[in-house]
Amino acid sequence: MTPAQAKPKLYDELQRKLSALLQCERDFIANAANFSALLYQSLDSVNWAGFYIQRGDDLVLGPFQGQPACVRIPVGKGVCGTAAQLRQIVVVPNVHEFPGHIACDSASKSEIVVPVVVVDDVIAVLDVDSPLIGRFDDEDAAGLNTLVEIFVAASDPVERRNANDTNPKS
Repeated sequence: MTPAQAKPKLYDELQRKLSALLQCERDFIANAANFSALLYQSLDSVNWAGFYIQRGDDLVLGPFQGQPACVRIPVGKGVCGTAAQLRQIVVVPNVHEFPGHIACDSASKSEIVVPVVVVDDVIAVLDVDSPLIGRFDDEDAAGLNTLVEIFVAASDPVERRNANDTNPKS
């Protein structure tokens, strides 16, 4: 298999694995935790994979795999906040060249962020970092976007609303 064939095949396999993993669970947080773990264990050259959940004007750290991370990121700031504000996937080949990059882990060199959109609202972002410059490309963007769609479809609508609640009830 050539490298050009490897990535689409990997993402096809991840789609099957994620669908099976989320098949019997509807909880947003539980599904985000397993989704993060699947990506962290399955993608080469990744040092962080996880979610930031939108709470008002901030993105707050959610389930993830990797080093401890920034807890709160304002929408519009850094790569995650920019993706949430623009409501589009942001691929950054070299985070040191991204204006306003927030360095949560100094080992991260490249990053991809996929907004999690439910009924036209960004409720979270999926963030994946790599210690390699240029790790992510359009194939990663397409593959991760499809995985996010599977994740959104598997999560309970009430849980999705609660994930974006600015004043969650205890």
